[in-house]
Amino acid sequence: MSGKSLLGLWLYRSGESWSIKEAPPIPQLPQSEFRNPNALARNSIIFSLKNQVGGLARVLQVFQDLGVNVVHIESRPSARADSEFEILVEVECDNKKMEQVVALLRREVAAISLTTFEEGVELPPPTLSSTASFDFEEIPWFPKKIQDLDKSQKVLMYGEELDAEHPGFKDPVYRKRRETFATIARTYKHGQPIPKVQYTPEEIKTWGTVFRELHKLYVKHACKEYLDNWPELVKYCGYREDNIPQLQDISTYLKRKTGYQLRPVAGYLSARDFLAGLAFRVFHCTQYIRHSSDPYYTPEPDCCHELLGHMPLLACPSFAQFSQELGLISLGASENDIEKLATLYFFTVEFGLCKQDGELKVYGAGLLSSIAELKHAIEAKEKIKRFDPEITCKEECIITSFQNAYYYTDSFEEAKEKMRAYAMNIERPFGVRYNPYTQTVEILSNAQKITALVSELRGDLCIVSNALKQIHAQEETVETIAHMLQQGINLAPEEKKNNHEEK
Repeated sequence: MSGKSLLGLWLYRSGESWSIKEAPPIPQLPQSEFRNPNALARNSIIFSLKNQVGGLARVLQVFQDLGVNVVHIESRPSARADSEFEILVEVECDNKKMEQVVALLRREVAAISLTTFEEGVELPPPTLSSTASFDFEEIPWFPKKIQDLDKSQKVLMYGEELDAEHPGFKDPVYRKRRETFATIARTYKHGQPIPKVQYTPEEIKTWGTVFRELHKLYVKHACKEYLDNWPELVKYCGYREDNIPQLQDISTYLKRKTGYQLRPVAGYLSARDFLAGLAFRVFHCTQYIRHSSDPYYTPEPDCCHELLGHMPLLACPSFAQFSQELGLISLGASENDIEKLATLYFFTVEFGLCKQDGELKVYGAGLLSSIAELKHAIEAKEKIKRFDPEITCKEECIITSFQNAYYYTDSFEEAKEKMRAYAMNIERPFGVRYNPYTQTVEILSNAQKITALVSELRGDLCIVSNALKQIHAQEETVETIAHMLQQGINLAPEEKKNNHEEK
């Protein structure tokens, strides 16, 4: 992506209407000495920026974080290197603050020079006009590093504000309690331990009622992966009828099992923000519990739903990968695609079924945390359909009564493969990949970045190859693995055909 496209993206996010015009070369301004550190000054900074996605956005974030007013900005191709752009930024701030700006910018840019003008000095006329358009408005902002999830916390409903139909609406004690949980979620920042909660006897009794009744159904209807992880949750996280587990204990356990972490949330997040969390293997999880007047019903996710429905399967590597891939697909997607992905999440992760040993088993958390709907879904044979993303994404999501349909696959792997095929139809001018070492999302927007990734993956393939030799794998095993690898990197049939015709 060019520096101009990056500039357009930033201006789009700022809500302004701009266009970029060609300009004469930016003059090379000499470095000046800092004078009175508290004097108000206009500063012109020129820096060279490598042609990469997010580069300019990170640089401009420096000015925002330090509270520095940007009054003018322009760009041109760099005379230094073909792969770089030169950016001129004019700002207003005192010289002491400018020292901080320059120090932080040096971490992000290839080269930098600075000129300072004291207040009242006439500045050279700008060479970039600010009037109308660019073509990057299809790509909404999304978090690039795990700390950015602090900015993706748009709660759409409930939280501390309950509506008149909520069972706890007329209970002032319950509403006050919800404010406590909302404050924890609102003030939480990535990297902090999740505050532990001292649950009341009434809350523990409600949990115990739900726990006891659901556990009777799990033995018969829950999928194998769910049941396999249950004993570890009892052992390491305190899953008991008389104890509500703490999010921090579960987060520590999941981190060791599949790399997932929990993050407290006050209520229903926007679909975009929730799915973005999954891309980083972060699951937004409520700490509050449903109202005691109706322990078998909740109009919103609560800790019975999260801890009994979701957690055992987030400890399963295959399911954890499926959830993360849904999140990665969502990054930078259009609002229309986000709506479809949220629906697909709803009918898989929340209400999905799978076949095991010839029988339908439940893996959806919405079913595994609802006594009535779990029984209904298993018995309503006429509502059970085979999962097809193109069809399922059009299904209506119902949160106040039973679903009109439930979808199944033969395995999590089948669901993953179908979702990967569906993802190929989502239009984005780049691909994304999560780097677990840096906990960042890497934007694959050009051949150079993809080549670097392939080089990294080759090392892993060598490890696989050597391991197969060491264990003297049977020939059919090697062929199966080779087929999996080939299937994973093949282009879609239409793409291969088009590429062949072009040649």
